[in-house]
Amino acid sequence: MKLVIIDYGAGNIKSIQFALMRLGINAILSNNIDEIINADKIIFPGVGEASSAMKMLQKSGLDQLIPKLKQPVLGICLGMQLMCKSTEEGNTKGLGIFNAHVKRFSNSVKVPQMGWNVIFNLKTNLFKGIKNKEFMYLVHSFYAENSEQAIALTDYETTYASALQKDNFYGVQFHPEKSGIEGSRILQNFIEL
Repeated sequence: MKLVIIDYGAGNIKSIQFALMRLGINAILSNNIDEIINADKIIFPGVGEASSAMKMLQKSGLDQLIPKLKQPVLGICLGMQLMCKSTEEGNTKGLGIFNAHVKRFSNSVKVPQMGWNVIFNLKTNLFKGIKNKEFMYLVHSFYAENSEQAIALTDYETTYASALQKDNFYGVQFHPEKSGIEGSRILQNFIEL
């Protein structure tokens, strides 16, 4: 199986690569369009600021490619947020895969949300074997609003979508690569989709 981690200059790429190695998967880091098109599975990571990340995607043509992919794609953290319609971070237009807008937590809570929080209302095989209210590791100041495409929810100031899914596209706000055994199980579930 060929798994490609999209390398576009925004990210926690090495920690994802190491987490996959622990599962016996040697993922390829690439921003090569042909390599991405020919992958069996794709991970779209991201840490950083949305408008700069979107500029990097546009520069390489990946903003046009990603929404057209037919194989399973997993967006992680900023990757998931960029797959939404828009984000308040830098008033950035997203890839429009998920019908959700990304908003900023208010200053009435500690921002960023950093640390462990529970995910609940789990749907789809991405969460096979994961119990409701399992803890996952999060670091973020912006969140995807709850929508009909939410496959997991988290409470922090509001109830938001901590995971989204549409067709072959999946997104998680939390970091499975930093969420211990349960996070590894989610990555394994993605590999097995």
